[in-house]
Amino acid sequence: MGNGPVMLDVLGKRLTAEDEARLRHPLVGGVILFSRNYESPAQLAELTASIHALRTPPLLIAVDHEGGRVQRFRDGFTRIPPMRELGREWDVHPKRARHLAHHVGYVLASELRACGVDFSFTPVLDVDYGASCVIGDRAFHSEPQAIAELAHSLLQGLKQGGMPTVGKHFPGHGFVCADSHLEIPVDERSYTDIELCDLIPFRQMVHFGLTAVMPAHVIYPKVDAHPAGFSKVWLKDILRGELGFEGCIFSDDLSMEGATVAGGIVQRAEAALHAGCDMVLVCNKPESADELLAGLKWDMPVQSKARLAQMHGRAHPASLVQLHENAEFVKALHEVASIGMREGELPLA
Repeated sequence: MGNGPVMLDVLGKRLTAEDEARLRHPLVGGVILFSRNYESPAQLAELTASIHALRTPPLLIAVDHEGGRVQRFRDGFTRIPPMRELGREWDVHPKRARHLAHHVGYVLASELRACGVDFSFTPVLDVDYGASCVIGDRAFHSEPQAIAELAHSLLQGLKQGGMPTVGKHFPGHGFVCADSHLEIPVDERSYTDIELCDLIPFRQMVHFGLTAVMPAHVIYPKVDAHPAGFSKVWLKDILRGELGFEGCIFSDDLSMEGATVAGGIVQRAEAALHAGCDMVLVCNKPESADELLAGLKWDMPVQSKARLAQMHGRAHPASLVQLHENAEFVKALHEVASIGMREGELPLA
């Protein structure tokens, strides 16, 4: 009996009986953690161990841990800079920027794996047009080629740390001003305009071995009337067909306002799965999660099971104690601490 296509959250820092019952449901296949689930590395390791112990194969455990303002675990973890800092470094010293991006990926992945987290929803591959408040400094750069190269180095670092990669928000959330958490953004550009800019980082990262993709809750009406995450055109024809992507597709959070066009929570999940998503996320709404688990009928395709199996983090990762005794990791920590500093400044202790 495998796991299902739904990723949910849990209430607090330890599993409750209610959490456990939900996570044992056959439709559930993963858990996404938030800041409320975290107090320390030791507590996080206990929580992830208890989640992994519930099922065989174990449930996937994910988090949004990109750096900058999107880093759920802070106290006891290395502070990861916003990806824009790597873009700034790229403008003056591309080779050093790539070197730093690799170290960032390695540190980020190693620390999360040490605490039992399988993967982070990173990297952000959106192009920064200076328009989107929700993307902003989460984007590496305004130049697609810079994004692709920095994200490739980050991918190699994540891989070194034992973690798969999730590129988001396909085919690009950077051009629209609206925040899809709160409203339904519409990007009026033609497919050609998107292809010649926003798709470049995705196309190259697919070539570099990107493990998974998360589509945007954005409508591109010149391509399809449905938001990308509910669109067979974007997910099957373009991402799988044109770009040749064979990895996993995660929906963005179906509780977001940008998802409401697809109807109620069960309709949204069905629409996303039929469009080509392998796993759907429902966050911060336990009543929606229960409604979905009660109402969704879905036989997981064999290909989806195989894709999701690749999202488990490397087995037997180093503990935090072992990491801090590892010279390569300690060197990487110092490199990450130096990002954003100008010559003559000292890293903060």
